[in-house]
Amino acid sequence: YAPWCPACKQIESTWESFAKESEHLDITVGKVDVTQEPGLSGRFFVTILPTIYHAHDGVFRRYRGSRTLEDLESYVLERKWEAVEPIAAWKSPSSIMMHGMAGLFHFSKWIRQIHSYLTGTLGIHVWISYAIFILATFLISLFLAL
Repeated sequence: YAPWCPACKQIESTWESFAKESEHLDITVGKVDVTQEPGLSGRFFVTILPTIYHAHDGVFRRYRGSRTLEDLESYVLERKWEAVEPIAAWKSPSSIMMHGMAGLFHFSKWIRQIHSYLTGTLGIHVWISYAIFILATFLISLFLAL
C-alpha cells in the first residue's frame, strides 16, 4: 500500500479487520508501505496498489479476488489459494532477478534523495540538478567504456 493511494485507503478498514481475525485463521497478516520500502516493492514487482500476496511454505501467490472481509477469510479457510497459480520461479521475491529489481528500486530512491538535497537543501535549480545527473551518467559511461 501507499499512504496517498485512494484504493488503499478504501480497503484499510477491511484489512485491519482481517488482521484482527488472523489469529483465529492461524495466519500472519501484514502491510508494507511501498514509499518506505522500495526494495521490497521491487522484489514483489508491485505495479498496482494495493497488491495482496499469499505466502505459504515459501510459495507466493497473488490474490486477485474480492476485497471484502468474507472473501479474504474464505480464501484462507477454504484453501482457495491452492487453485491459484504460484508466481513463476524467476519472478519469485526470493529469486536473483527480483533481488536485482529491488536494487534498482533502492537506487532510484537514492537518486531522488540526491535530487532533493541538491534542489531543496542547496537551492540548486531543478534543471541544473538534471544537468548534473546527465553529466554524471555520461562520465560513468565513459569510465566504464574504458
